[in-house]
Amino acid sequence: MTMTVLTTTRLELVPITLPLVEAVMSDRRADVARIVGAKLPDKWPGRALIERAFSVSIENVRANPAVRLWGDRLMITREPEPRLVGSVVFHGAPGPEGEVEVGYGVEEASQGNGFGTEATCACVEWALEQPGVRCVKATTLPWHKASICILQRAGFRASGWREHELLGDLQVFERRPVVVAAEPVRRSFEQRV
Repeated sequence: MTMTVLTTTRLELVPITLPLVEAVMSDRRADVARIVGAKLPDKWPGRALIERAFSVSIENVRANPAVRLWGDRLMITREPEPRLVGSVVFHGAPGPEGEVEVGYGVEEASQGNGFGTEATCACVEWALEQPGVRCVKATTLPWHKASICILQRAGFRASGWREHELLGDLQVFERRPVVVAAEPVRRSFEQRV
């Protein structure tokens, strides 16, 4: 699958590639900036953030980047200058049930500007248009109001809870494609005498 850059009002959502992940994991900031073509925030990306976002080893990403990096994108501002402000990642390609899980993060200095909502909405819409995807899920801590607002604005609905070994209870949200029912065809019959 070839991933394209998604464009929103203020952002370009650029696919995350294996060379980019390798540069981040090796702490080669100049290479990261060159690959993404944007100014990097001082505290992002960092190895700890990438390890948490990917939750698998670099060897697993290298073994099948098309599966692990499926749908993952960086948020880059379009104006006044390209600047990396965050990312939207899916935790792999769709599983056998057609589900994918999305996560997102905005670097601290850029939070509160709507970038998370704008990017998440675009990436979730893209995901729901992909063959085999029947549901996008997300989890968040129940007290994380900003994250819950992003999910609600992206059309997610609360669907349950999941236990996390370190974080405790996580609230689960999901979004399914909107099914538009076709209107019945109305036929008019002319009565002839």
